[in-house]
Amino acid sequence: MFRNEEDFLKAVREQGIDAVDLKFVDLAGRWHHITLHKDAVGEKLFTRGVGFDGSSVAGFTTTESGDLVMVPDFETAFIDPFWDEKILSVTCWIREAGAIQAYDRDPRTVFIKAMEYLKTRGIADESFWNPELEFYIFDKVEYNNHSNLAHHRVYSSEAAWDKEVFSGHKVHLHGGYHCIPPTDQLFAIRQDMAQTLSDIGIRLKYHHHEVGGPGQSEIEFALLPGLHAADAVMIGKYVIKMVAHNWDKTATFMPKPLYGEAGNGLHFHIKLTREGQPIFFKEGGYADLSEVSLSFIAGVLHHGPSLSAITNPSTNSYKRLVPGFEAPSNLFFSLANRSAAIRIPKYANTPEDKRFEFRPPDATCNPYLTMAGILMAGASGVEENLDPTALGYGPYDDNIFDWPEERRRTIRPLPTSLRESLGELQRDHSYLLKGNVFSPDLIHAWLTLKEREVNEIQKRPHPYEFHLYYSA
Repeated sequence: MFRNEEDFLKAVREQGIDAVDLKFVDLAGRWHHITLHKDAVGEKLFTRGVGFDGSSVAGFTTTESGDLVMVPDFETAFIDPFWDEKILSVTCWIREAGAIQAYDRDPRTVFIKAMEYLKTRGIADESFWNPELEFYIFDKVEYNNHSNLAHHRVYSSEAAWDKEVFSGHKVHLHGGYHCIPPTDQLFAIRQDMAQTLSDIGIRLKYHHHEVGGPGQSEIEFALLPGLHAADAVMIGKYVIKMVAHNWDKTATFMPKPLYGEAGNGLHFHIKLTREGQPIFFKEGGYADLSEVSLSFIAGVLHHGPSLSAITNPSTNSYKRLVPGFEAPSNLFFSLANRSAAIRIPKYANTPEDKRFEFRPPDATCNPYLTMAGILMAGASGVEENLDPTALGYGPYDDNIFDWPEERRRTIRPLPTSLRESLGELQRDHSYLLKGNVFSPDLIHAWLTLKEREVNEIQKRPHPYEFHLYYSA
């Protein structure tokens, strides 16, 4: 939207901007914001930033050294479409107070450092990402937790089990994939979401109803350059939630909000180039993949268990990564096989289109850290010249769930819980530390943050435990 900082400041002065909304992303991948009146916006915004208490933000500083500042990235600015006033929204870098130097727990900075590492190692100088955001749209949700109560309930007029509204056009269990109106009751809402994203400059590929009957949807972005793709995921989540709210609905990216229905993933299609040339294509090999792409894939799969602590960072994530719902639970790659952790799309068959899809992540992740982690795992595979076939990662193009149990056990599984994946990250994270992309301090902060969530869940009785054990 703006070419430089001067353009940004000129727009605030001359284009009727009422306020500037400064947004930043914490370590856990959640938005925060502060809103500046237009009269408070000047050159110091870019030279000194706006201070805030980092100790009050998940995963950032401690109380005794809490001062951080946010500095706008003018390239991310757009007019927020949800307010009557003219609000200029801009995503910020997090900087150390005083020196205004890069903060090693700033998620956007981590991604930039990952790309710089690939560039210095001669692997690639640009990355392109095609994120697929899956989410549920419900009519309303209720949840509560007390010492004597644990309760949640979702309402969906699309669901076969919701009898309060019945139009004769219900979506059956697992029957939502590409269904059309009137069965697809959410087309107009999704179109509103997609149009709003397009209006603020985010390029999309398509949207559709997903497999999950009670309101599961997907919006897929176009192939976008690295940092822009991660920014688009965060803005996408904001827009989807706001549009749903304006329609008196509620949207969730929770990986598994419903028992027995499909879960929500955040699949990433990944393409790398060097000096403008794609590096993943070589005609004649398996799926026309180059040697560097196979080593990159091997690195991602080899570090998959520890990487899952970043790509799937909620206790709920592992309720999605189970067999039977097109969600990957095993570490292998394949041409078109949607049960694989890495899928090579058959339709991406030219040098310019050649890419792979990494399917395990979900949108409880921090997209900047997730994308940086994928790059560092892949770079490790290239540097070590790993061979995915020699390591037992495939390719497997048949249904592995038709295999005998003994053969299926030869495929390395993804972790089955957040606690297990955190243990893997504690054991295997040296590949993330290369080039100081992820600092030891960040890894420690991440483990501390997530272990706290695991412990809070573990301490609480589950409603199904009453069914199993109350009368024991």
